[in-house]
Amino acid sequence: MNALVTGGGGFLGRYVVEALLARGHAVTVFSRGSYPELEPLGARLVRGDLGELQDGGALRRAAEGCDTLFHVAAKTGVWGPYGDYERANVAGTRNVLAVCRELGIPRLVHTSSPSVVFDGRDQVRAQNDLPYPSRHLCAYAATKAQAEREVLAANGPSLSTCALRPHLVFGPRDPHLVPRLLERARSGRLAIVGSGRNEVSLCYAENAADAHLLAAESLRPDAPHAGRAYFIAQDEPVGLWPWIGELLGRSGLPPVKRRVPLALAFAAGTLCEIAWRARRRLDEPPMTRFVALALARSHSYDMEPARRDFGYRPRVGMDEALVRTLRFLGASQERPPGARDPG
Repeated sequence: MNALVTGGGGFLGRYVVEALLARGHAVTVFSRGSYPELEPLGARLVRGDLGELQDGGALRRAAEGCDTLFHVAAKTGVWGPYGDYERANVAGTRNVLAVCRELGIPRLVHTSSPSVVFDGRDQVRAQNDLPYPSRHLCAYAATKAQAEREVLAANGPSLSTCALRPHLVFGPRDPHLVPRLLERARSGRLAIVGSGRNEVSLCYAENAADAHLLAAESLRPDAPHAGRAYFIAQDEPVGLWPWIGELLGRSGLPPVKRRVPLALAFAAGTLCEIAWRARRRLDEPPMTRFVALALARSHSYDMEPARRDFGYRPRVGMDEALVRTLRFLGASQERPPGARDPG
């Protein structure tokens, strides 16, 4: 495989790059930033901005000779100007599709997100056929949904496409999920929202990377996953708040005891969004409607479709994934008395 990975210097993108190189594939990384640490691993680096049309030449140069494109790059987060998300996630994806068509690249694996189908209600052991909601509560979800639609619509005889939706990705080098939870807990800003009985699917980063390679290796016009989207996560969901309690306990932090009703958190998120927009603030509010619902609702997914259609099976289990993540962060690995495996 001769692969191009957009966003290959990012958290998940680098795992995809490393997995490809470990299997002996040729890899080019296209990214806005500079990641010289990838060159000694064997990757070729090309810098450019996916959302800028004038950088199309750089993207074409990066993609020349490639037979597979992994589109991992995206603007993430739950707050920011809509136009920034649209340029990165929608325009950037359109530029990727244009280059695939122009150069005749036959395979495109697009990194999407379960947020594209999150409508604020519980989703328990859901499969891939959830409908897109009529409206999304943050620009990230809205623009990723549009990008996913266009990628799947582009599937055809000359370009086979699929979209993967890894959920709550974590692992060593995680800059978001686990560090933010620990930081909020240390500062006393973490509270159980809602009943505390919601279950979620999480995904260890190496497993998410494996899914990308498995999907690409068998992607062709007649493949069962061509033109379709798939949730990617660990086999078994966890109770969100018991899992967070396990995370805090292994890190030497006390459990979360403060509780906030969902209605109150949602109202606080609404007020914060109004205030932040009025002041044109770009920093993330302490609460948003999307975050309130994400903390309180179940969002767990069935891995059988991905297993059936392209052979996805998580290699690293939930407990080992947490141990590896906390070891990287330098946290205590001592298990508190009576602690149970979270998955």
